[in-house]
Amino acid sequence: MGRLENKVAIITGGASGIGENMVDLFAREGAIVIAADINETALRKASKKKNVYGMKLNVSSDEDWAALAEEVKERFGKIDILVNNAGISSEKPFQEIGLEDWDKMLSINGYGPFAGIKHIAPIMAEQKKGSIINISSYTAQIGQGFNHYSASKGAVRALSKAAATTFGRQGVRVNTLFPGIIETPMTQGLQTSKELLEQLVMATPLQRLGKPEDIANAALYFASDESSYITGAELVIDGGFSAQ
Repeated sequence: MGRLENKVAIITGGASGIGENMVDLFAREGAIVIAADINETALRKASKKKNVYGMKLNVSSDEDWAALAEEVKERFGKIDILVNNAGISSEKPFQEIGLEDWDKMLSINGYGPFAGIKHIAPIMAEQKKGSIINISSYTAQIGQGFNHYSASKGAVRALSKAAATTFGRQGVRVNTLFPGIIETPMTQGLQTSKELLEQLVMATPLQRLGKPEDIANAALYFASDESSYITGAELVIDGGFSAQ
C-alpha cells in the first residue's frame, strides 16, 4: 500500500521540473494527482500518466483557483493535499528591476500560493484534515539575492506561518520547503556557465546541486500521514549551503 493511498493531491507547476517529479512520485504512492499548470502542451502529456489529471491553472488568477477548487472537489469528492510549487525566477540585477518586474514576480510566486490556500484550505477545513506544502527558497532564509525573487519567496515563508496558525485548529497542516539550487529547466541558465556552476558546487558542503527528487521526497513526507503532528515547519534542502 502506498504512502498516499486514496488521497487526492493538487500540485501546481506539475507539468515540468520539480513539480513533474512530485506528480510522478505521488501517483506511484497511490494518490490521484491533479497536475495544475499553465502549459497546455505539457498538461496533455501529464494526463497520459496513470492516476494523473492535467488541469490548466494560472496561479495568479483568483478565478482560475476558484474554478479548479470547485472542479476537483466535485469530481473527486475531497482534496487532501496541495503543493504550491509553481513559480518563476529571474537573473535580473537589482538596478534593472522595475515595478512591472516586481508585480509579475509577486503575482505568481506570492499571490499564487496565497490564492491556493485561500480556496483550498477551507475545503480541507470542512474535512477536518489536509496538508499544504509551500515551496519557498533558501534565499528567503539568508542574505542571498537583493531582488524581487527573494522578496517573493520571503512572502511565501510568512504566508506559510500565518496559514499554519490560521487553519491548524481545523486539522489543516501547512509546511514549507526551502530548496537550494536544483537541476531543473528553470535553473538551466546557470548551467551554461561552467565556471559559475563549479563555484556553486564548491560553495555547497555536499558538493553537488540538488535534484528534483530531493524536493519531491521531502514533499512526500509532509503530504503523508507520517507528518501528522507537524505544521508550521520549515525544511531547508540546499546541501548545507545556508548552514555556513
